[in-house]
Amino acid sequence: MATAGRIPPIQCLLTFETLARLRSVTQAAEELCVTPSAVSHRVKQLEQIIGTKLFGRADFSLTTEGSEYLAHVREGLATLQKFPGAAGQSANPGKRKLRLAVTPTFARSILIPRLRQFTEAYPEIDLTLQVSIPLLDVVAEDADLIVRFGTGRYADLEHVCLIKDDVTPLASPAFVREHGPFDAPEDLEGESLLRSPLEPWRTWFAAHHLGWPEPVDGSQFNDIGLMCDAAAAGMGIALIRLKLGAPWLENGSLVRLGSNTVFTSNIPSPHAHYLCWRTGTMDRWECAAFSDWLRKSLG
Repeated sequence: MATAGRIPPIQCLLTFETLARLRSVTQAAEELCVTPSAVSHRVKQLEQIIGTKLFGRADFSLTTEGSEYLAHVREGLATLQKFPGAAGQSANPGKRKLRLAVTPTFARSILIPRLRQFTEAYPEIDLTLQVSIPLLDVVAEDADLIVRFGTGRYADLEHVCLIKDDVTPLASPAFVREHGPFDAPEDLEGESLLRSPLEPWRTWFAAHHLGWPEPVDGSQFNDIGLMCDAAAAGMGIALIRLKLGAPWLENGSLVRLGSNTVFTSNIPSPHAHYLCWRTGTMDRWECAAFSDWLRKSLG
């Protein structure tokens, strides 16, 4: 039960913030220059004082309440670091800056619908969101964290897989009515297939034992969102990753080609989205906080 009006000891708050950031009792103990048992004791003491479970599992992932409380703790600790008369203080020195470079359709379909959860949980972090082009890996050089789409072979950066996806052909309802029915993969022969180097058709062809070459004619797009818009406008059939295409499927501007199992089965994309960063970036708690939040949010 929480103790009414009691302010938790500062060492408990510092230990909570350190353990939430490092997710290791041993590393937290080393940083705080205490024993591992002291770390565990302080966290249990804090949980007893506030009457809330802060960590949910053995990997020290935060509970929902823990994430919310962590934001308040960090804000409070940042306030305590301000000294009267300190030179060079900004208008809001407690704010942390976090710069993200994100591929356009990932931002539109996946990140933005969830982002309010992060900004509410971490009001002390100011986000700058920049668009990167996945095909060319065009990113701002000063980005702290980068979402890339590809094979995951990034020797220059540390990275973790965020989300894998399945691909399936999609088109506008009007296109399906005009050109359908589509009952078998062979029915796509001669149709207008929209192209993107980000999602080659050969993946889908091979899964359905079609010996067709990669299309070389027709409209091509270097952004999946633009290809979705083009398909929704009736320009042709697009091979779309379902999680990225969810907004178009949900509003009905794109549909699957047929109701049989051929077109309702999903084929794994050979590529995935990865969160990438330079060595040392995760030493900054705002970067580690966003990484943990995003991975949990994506399940």
